[in-house]
Amino acid sequence: MVFSSMYLPLSALAIGHSVLVKAAPSTRGTVCSDGTVVSNSVCCDFIPLARDLTENFFENECSEKAHEVLRLSFHDAIAFSQSKGPSAGGGADGSMLIFPDVEPNYAANNGIMDIVEELAPFLSSGKYASITAGDMIQFGAAVAVGLCPGAPQLEFLAGRPNATAPAIDGLVPEPQDSVDEILARFQDAANLDGEDIVSLLVSHTVARADNVDPDIAAAPFDSTPFTFDSQFFLETLLEGVGFPNSTNNTGEVASPLPLSQGKNVGEIRLQSDFALARDPRTACFWQGMINEEALMAARFKAAMAKMAIIGHDAKDLVDCSAVVPKPVAALKIPTMYPATKSFRDVQQACPSPFPSLATAPGAQETIISHCPDNLSTC
Repeated sequence: MVFSSMYLPLSALAIGHSVLVKAAPSTRGTVCSDGTVVSNSVCCDFIPLARDLTENFFENECSEKAHEVLRLSFHDAIAFSQSKGPSAGGGADGSMLIFPDVEPNYAANNGIMDIVEELAPFLSSGKYASITAGDMIQFGAAVAVGLCPGAPQLEFLAGRPNATAPAIDGLVPEPQDSVDEILARFQDAANLDGEDIVSLLVSHTVARADNVDPDIAAAPFDSTPFTFDSQFFLETLLEGVGFPNSTNNTGEVASPLPLSQGKNVGEIRLQSDFALARDPRTACFWQGMINEEALMAARFKAAMAKMAIIGHDAKDLVDCSAVVPKPVAALKIPTMYPATKSFRDVQQACPSPFPSLATAPGAQETIISHCPDNLSTC
């Protein structure tokens, strides 16, 4: 994610944003102008934002901006530490947007500045004055993931106060971290366990990496980066045979589908994904996601609900899930081995029976499209 040199001084904007507070909901609910029934009138403010993001920002597709906002929601939220105390970071509080000259410059947040800059105008325009930075990020992620076919409709709670200080460095896990370090970080952040971590990594089915290899952008983690499916969990267990570009990059290991052709960049594999897929504490849960899209979506939704309120008490927030747009329907394509791959390529780490899967047709390695429309128009 290469960022430009222009961004708004958002530190000054925090004072101007109101902080949503929980109001007593009507027993009959509130009806927004579009007919949506919500628990509290503050939820209605998010309906025009959803439309604006969907049509003008994400352009009605599971785009690179959608991928990046989902990443931003995690990086903003995980910056919280029970052991270090409140001064370390406020969790899902929008500090990434409010202090863009601090956290985005941490090594673990490499490449996140461009989405911070692109989302900033929605916060500073005055069109959504009642919406705080933390709510903007988490709601944006809920809208974004719903544009990826097969994703669940995420829960959304509103009312996060604006951050008053940036989080400290060192709270965002990195791909070169060991499984022990990753487990400890999530436990310290919000008592999240190995199953929660794997469930959050469902996001990698619609994710791509910038700057892991400094010479390539938008390198996908699986062969279907615009579809919310379980290919990621299968392909992470396949034997690595090469790299989409250069070798010896920190946090990268060999992938099973490294072939790159022009803008179509081969699959990249993070060291942390490789390790979690094979660690005895997480391997069986990982394998259990394969070809189980309904389970995968449900566990992702539950884990995202936990992550999105890190640093907050749910009782202080307002349930505005009703205004999250209905997701795009699943394509209902079964998980398959990519062309030229089969069970012989699996590095199975869980003793449970492995799912029986077909292989996609083709005599050559799967080429992963750079664009959601499989063309070159993005």
